[in-house]
Amino acid sequence: MKFDEFLSKYDDSVYKNALLLRKLLLAYYPDIIEQVDLPAKMVAYCYGQRYIDMICTIIPSKKGLKLGFYKGVDLPDPDGLLQGTGKISRYVEIKSPDQINSSAVKELISNALVAYKQRMSVKK
Repeated sequence: MKFDEFLSKYDDSVYKNALLLRKLLLAYYPDIIEQVDLPAKMVAYCYGQRYIDMICTIIPSKKGLKLGFYKGVDLPDPDGLLQGTGKISRYVEIKSPDQINSSAVKELISNALVAYKQRMSVKK
């Protein structure tokens, strides 16, 4: 299933914000693999097929949109955007296009790529 088809099930604001967020992720993560995960109801962005290769996810719902980060517990978050209580992942609730384009969200996206590269250098 393609990104647009998956997101078409959600309301217009979720759909539009997800498209904008996707555009930003694709700009920050060159050659990233985009995988629609229907059972999990999310879109994963990764550089391989293993869980450890994942950087982030777009998670749409009827209530809104979240940008999830694998290993988000380890990401620097000077603006305090990350939420969640899981042992590994954290997320940002996305509420507007302005938020998506904010320097705080862009910094998290950038930091997630740095953290991924560090994980991969340790694994080799």
